[in-house]
Amino acid sequence: MSQGSLTRRSLARWRRPAAAAPSLDGVRSVLRHYRVELLWLVFAAVNYAAMIAWPDWETIPFHFVWISLTLVYGFRVWPLRPTLVVLAGVVAMTGLSIGLDAFRGIQLWGELCEVPLMAAMFVAMVWHARRRVEALEIAEHRAEERRSLLERQERFVHDASHELRTPMTIARGHLELLRAHGLQASEVDVALDELGRIDAILARLLLLANADQPDFVQTAAIDLESLLEDVFMRWAEVAPRSWRLGELAAGQLVVDVERLRSALDALLENAVKYSLPQSGIEVRARPGGPGCVAIEIEDEGCGVPEQALARIFDRFARADSARTRAAGGVGLGLAIVDAIAKAHGGVCTVQSKPGGSIFALCLPNFTPAAVTEPVAPAPPEVSW
Repeated sequence: MSQGSLTRRSLARWRRPAAAAPSLDGVRSVLRHYRVELLWLVFAAVNYAAMIAWPDWETIPFHFVWISLTLVYGFRVWPLRPTLVVLAGVVAMTGLSIGLDAFRGIQLWGELCEVPLMAAMFVAMVWHARRRVEALEIAEHRAEERRSLLERQERFVHDASHELRTPMTIARGHLELLRAHGLQASEVDVALDELGRIDAILARLLLLANADQPDFVQTAAIDLESLLEDVFMRWAEVAPRSWRLGELAAGQLVVDVERLRSALDALLENAVKYSLPQSGIEVRARPGGPGCVAIEIEDEGCGVPEQALARIFDRFARADSARTRAAGGVGLGLAIVDAIAKAHGGVCTVQSKPGGSIFALCLPNFTPAAVTEPVAPAPPEVSW
């Protein structure tokens, strides 16, 4: 035998312990995974030994074995075949012990009937547990399908909105170029208006598609009173309504100011859309609880039908399809308000009343301004 082959064999012998290390880790992993079953096996063996050692008291460890088996099955539902094997083993061992004691006259033969009774109770428990597991698996499967469907829908809306904006921009550019070259036709104006409407819809679809992203809101502290006054003045100048600025809660609000502006614009647009000229619209803000503020938009419009209150914030939901279509809405404005409110940890509510409705945007992280009490004038000095 050559020296080289001896060297290779020696090296192989030295490498074997290193190769056995992963199998040791695998054994430890299996022991950790099945530690509950192993503990039960030890506990059952101790109780079975007690049944043999003290036959006069064997009913106590007998019941301990069956109760512990039921508890272990509650921790982890085993596959059907291992369950039947364990059940058969427990039935055989406990039945054999009680049968031998009954044969020797230590126990009554009636005690042997407890074995099939306990086995039947365990089988009933197994049946219910497996039904519960199957129901949970079906529910999880359906939830996963729904989540996947929602993700595909969000991705489609996001991609479609992006893809449609490019040809929209090109078409608008060509139409505006024609108008700049002297083509004054009503058809061009109509086409530009429709393109602007579609562009606004695409912008809202993109906003809703990004509503579930973690960076959807970028918050900072703002002065709420100044923001509401600015939004009120902008809308009061462009919409012919009887505008009223109610009481405004003074203080600092931690919010994404651009998202909040979008939500307020959507609420005010909704109020204008469903009210007649010269009807009243009021903007106000009041404390809504500890650390919260409620921004309310009250209009004197047609109100919200009772059957539409439950779904008014759903996407593409319409309180009145004919009226909404005539007003140019597609049912995305209130869905945007709801998404922005939830992204800030708040909520948007609606209350319908005779001759109008009240939408309330309730947001947390509000710090009221400190109230400065008037200083009493100092008493006049009296000289004696």
